Amino acid sequence: MKPSSKTLLNLLTVALISLPACSQAPAPAPPPLVLTGGTVIDVTNWGDSARDLANAVVIIHEDRITDVGPAADLPIPHGARVIDCTGKFLIPGLIDGFAGMNSQAAANANLYMGVTTVVARADSQRGFIDFGANPTPHLYAIDSVGVTDNWSLLAHQSDWVSKLHEGTRPVELSPDDTARQIVDTAHLGTRVLLLGPYVTAANAQWIIARARDQHLVTYGELVSTPYRVAIEAGIDVLLHANRYDLGVIPDELQAPLVEDPDGPSAVTAFDYSERIPPTDTHLRAYAAFIAAHHAALMPTFSLFYVELPGHRNLWKEPAAALLTPSSMVHPTDPASGEMLYPLPAWTRHLPAAGQRWMEADLEKKADQAALRLWRINQTIFSAFPHYLAASGADSDGTMPGISLHTELELLVRLGLSPREALAAATNNYSLELGWNELGQIAPGRRADILVLDADPTANIWNARRITTLIEDGAVLDRDALLPPKK
Repeated sequence: MKPSSKTLLNLLTVALISLPACSQAPAPAPPPLVLTGGTVIDVTNWGDSARDLANAVVIIHEDRITDVGPAADLPIPHGARVIDCTGKFLIPGLIDGFAGMNSQAAANANLYMGVTTVVARADSQRGFIDFGANPTPHLYAIDSVGVTDNWSLLAHQSDWVSKLHEGTRPVELSPDDTARQIVDTAHLGTRVLLLGPYVTAANAQWIIARARDQHLVTYGELVSTPYRVAIEAGIDVLLHANRYDLGVIPDELQAPLVEDPDGPSAVTAFDYSERIPPTDTHLRAYAAFIAAHHAALMPTFSLFYVELPGHRNLWKEPAAALLTPSSMVHPTDPASGEMLYPLPAWTRHLPAAGQRWMEADLEKKADQAALRLWRINQTIFSAFPHYLAASGADSDGTMPGISLHTELELLVRLGLSPREALAAATNNYSLELGWNELGQIAPGRRADILVLDADPTANIWNARRITTLIEDGAVLDRDALLPPKK
């Protein structure tokens, strides 16, 4: 019996449905995005070059920059979406080299302020990293290495729960466990290994060498390991201005830190380093030693911003409307923008005048400590080391996105030019860490671009005057990142 025409039609339909997906025509690529007429700011060569490109054309295909050149030489592709940037200035998306990123609110605040990449750390001050935020900056994860750590990215994996549990205090892992930890955290996508206070010198040297072999970056927040040892071993970044000044202490103060990295010996060592005169020859020699080697400085001055003269109330920033003090560690007072200094419980029995005096005394001591730290770093700066910008948000008065701009302001106050400060938050990451996918408006780089109303090399404040925000080649609606207006 011959099949009916209806049966043949059904068989043909089934056959067509069963064809592999690859036989279908691919979806057409989206039209290129083109930025025309603006000035591309040069952030190469650590900010020492100033070859800005006026009346530029920047062509973006999907998430990458494919062409950059003068309008006279670079035709606009047919069918492109064009954004006229005449009279405006183009810089790469900003990079925060050390911060928390624990919520959608933090993601939105970063993006609103032009921070398109966050090198994110999970710890007791910054919470866990929110990898599920959308939209979000690009996240480059930091993980601790070589010691037990409840906040490690591996800490909740079955193979690592018992090995990484801190107990009463962190302890070093065995060499075999450390080697496996480096491999396992790299498989998670970790980009940075953090060598903390409990890592001793021999292990630090070994970790730095192993990390380099696996193309991982190393940050140092050292105590047990002498800074000079880590610097000679080739550590990439010295983190926190109130940590790397420990490199000036004499050997007799360094030796006890192997067994006592957070006790009385550490208090004595940090007190020495914080009170060394800025003109001390040992400090100048240490600064020259840093500048002569590979390591870059990541001072996170923003952690002391509200204790330095000339600060403002960061809660008045539009992006601060996304944030709540209750979700931060040691935030400033939203009404005044000043740091609060809580008193011990026993002071409740003192007269109000006595409590106010104690609060004022704590504030005065914090301000003095911040000024001492600042003057030490002025001496270190005079040796011309390389800098990377990072905020340390969101603890001790810092705020996601907002505080990277205070970091740029403080780097300029320290002595960097506005262009050098911009380079510290963009292309210096390519030069120092080999992250060549970001940091420049150049062919092959990721299409993370800020279009600004004014020239940021004339005044670093202009870096916040963002008119167009582009991440991965997509134009984001900045206003939509903020809470709806009531």
